[in-house]
Amino acid sequence: MADSRFDWLTLYRAYATGSAACARALDAAAGDVELAWRRIAMQALGAAAVERARAEAELDLKWIESDGITLLSASDARYPPLLKRVSGAPILLFVRGDVDALWLPQLAIVGSRQGSAGGLATARDFAATFVARGFAVTSGLAAGIDAAAHQGALDAKGQTIAVLGTGLDRVYPARHAGLARAIAGQGALVSEFPPRTPARRENFPRRNRIISGLSLGTLVVEASLGSGSLITARVAIDQGREVFAIPGSIHNPLAKGCHQLIRDGAKLVETAQEVIEELAPMVSEWRDTLRTPPSPQALPTAASGGGRVASDDAEYTLLRQALGYDPVSIDGLTERTGLTVPVLSSMLLRMELEGEVVANPGGTYSRCAGSG
Repeated sequence: MADSRFDWLTLYRAYATGSAACARALDAAAGDVELAWRRIAMQALGAAAVERARAEAELDLKWIESDGITLLSASDARYPPLLKRVSGAPILLFVRGDVDALWLPQLAIVGSRQGSAGGLATARDFAATFVARGFAVTSGLAAGIDAAAHQGALDAKGQTIAVLGTGLDRVYPARHAGLARAIAGQGALVSEFPPRTPARRENFPRRNRIISGLSLGTLVVEASLGSGSLITARVAIDQGREVFAIPGSIHNPLAKGCHQLIRDGAKLVETAQEVIEELAPMVSEWRDTLRTPPSPQALPTAASGGGRVASDDAEYTLLRQALGYDPVSIDGLTERTGLTVPVLSSMLLRMELEGEVVANPGGTYSRCAGSG
């Protein structure tokens, strides 16, 4: 079987999902994934274990092809760049939906599964503002704050990404099946877990590191002191990402986790704009990377190089020509430039943070006076 996805899946199945041993086997084979399972795994685990892994990989590959799943390996040029920077990043990602969404600047919104009415409304409102300003909203599809954040992004016609603690062939909780379908149609579902993986308690901390690893920053809306959202926030800090927390009443147990995070150094925020302004330096740092991934047909080669500078300059020039000092909508800019909405949103966000563009009420944009 010549399909390299089969080699990746066999290696992945031979070892525990996402295990350090799997990464070590790949390193020992100098990145040659077929050699890693045919020799390294065979020596370490034995022929019977590898044969079982091959049988599982065949089933996985059939599911991938029948369900339209994209498999991203760590060596794939389309693998999300922010996540790749994280220590212990997943070797494989299973993606249902728009792979390009993983390259948008992302903000994670997380919180309690028992969010209050006010907390749920806050998550929806913040998510709507973030997507209107060019961010994708990332969360974990859980009940409560997570679901409200996803829904807020969807209602605002923005892109949202859900990271699952199960295989993509199942949804947890099951009542979010409709929400998951909507997210896949307006963003992406992501998991490091192969198909047929059920919801297990130990899976969710692993999911949380992907949520924070994909994102420039993590916002905690409501959380008790025992909330799993605090794990996401602390992992984000370890990853060098920004963490934000919304304060609440001293009498509200769902505010105590946010207050603890603030005492530990998270930034207290009251508006979505405060979050966007705090992230401006990171957006600038990643402006040439957080765009859209190379297509499978146009991956960089040693001969051609991997740069996007010429294309980037041309697209920004095109956008500047399309913008005027009168407000224009995203749809109008799409017609004038031919660029997609996700690409335009990302570009406009950077230009806004750099003082070239102003975001007007009603979702329109215009050039700033004196910007040329």
